[in-house]
Amino acid sequence: MNKQYGANMYKKTLMIDLDGVLNNYTKYEENFIPDIKEGAKEFLEKLHKSGKYELVLFTTRNKELSQNWLKKWDIDCYFKEVTNIKKPAYIYIDDRALKFENAFEKTFEDIEKFTVYWKE
Repeated sequence: MNKQYGANMYKKTLMIDLDGVLNNYTKYEENFIPDIKEGAKEFLEKLHKSGKYELVLFTTRNKELSQNWLKKWDIDCYFKEVTNIKKPAYIYIDDRALKFENAFEKTFEDIEKFTVYWKE
């Protein structure tokens, strides 16, 4: 279970992707992470201040490079950890995700027409 806060409440883990969610991603470059996306820092601060969530950065990028990027933009304080392992979470925030709605045919159609927002 996540860390307890308050009398009977638990923090919910949010797994947040780096590329395309927190940064201005347009293509993969191995040793370069694009600048932070406008509003991202304020978004993370709001989640943090709510006291309801524990934030985990989820990325397939090099862990040290990602941690340095978080420090560069002064947002490392909002994250419990950086990982490339899918962990149990309340919500996953990712630019390449589909919500499964218990309908395989709809999911197939969603896959066929899928595009990330930054390629539209």
